[in-house]
Amino acid sequence: MTDTSLDLASLLCSRLCHDLLSPVGALSNGLELLAEERDPEMRKRCMELLEQSARTSADKLKFFRLAFGAAGGFGDTVPVEEPKALIDALVAGNERIKLNWSLGVPVLPKPAVKVLLNLAHIGIEALVRGGTLDIGAELRDGASEIVIRASGPKIAFDPVIGRAIDGVLEAGELTSRTAPAHMIQQLAAGIGGGLQYALSDDALVMGAVLPG
Repeated sequence: MTDTSLDLASLLCSRLCHDLLSPVGALSNGLELLAEERDPEMRKRCMELLEQSARTSADKLKFFRLAFGAAGGFGDTVPVEEPKALIDALVAGNERIKLNWSLGVPVLPKPAVKVLLNLAHIGIEALVRGGTLDIGAELRDGASEIVIRASGPKIAFDPVIGRAIDGVLEAGELTSRTAPAHMIQQLAAGIGGGLQYALSDDALVMGAVLPG
């Protein structure tokens, strides 16, 4: 493994830990409160919060296991229902985001699934005030085509992530925040595909074409 690969793996681990810190921390705080609380109603509320935090932690772990890791079974393809369920779970607690799906195939190659998950995650993070996330995927002429459109009243998109998608990161710009975009750009380039994005005041559109 090269030094660059080690750096990327380390940064992806840092990103995973950062995203899990909040729900896991809530679990720890909830357990402390539960140990001290004697009021039945408050204990019930603590249990509800613990269940919510545990569910959020599990959903994020499942998401990152497929988005960053080697999950998805032993085959070369993954049923589209798997990434769909993972993204649905991530958005389930956010009533401000509406999800629309257009999946024209029952399965996708694993690289396409990783790209779809990571682009969708970037789209979710861009909708800081809520909005609509449209996700589409299909196979055309032997290639996987993926489109993610995040639209809303305010789009928060770091231009450095855009440079990662374009494959033109500058020295020192590979961080835990840009690592997922860099990873899928490298993944796409490695199989002869590519990523692109377009940003306007009210929408972020990202796409990928991946041969194979």
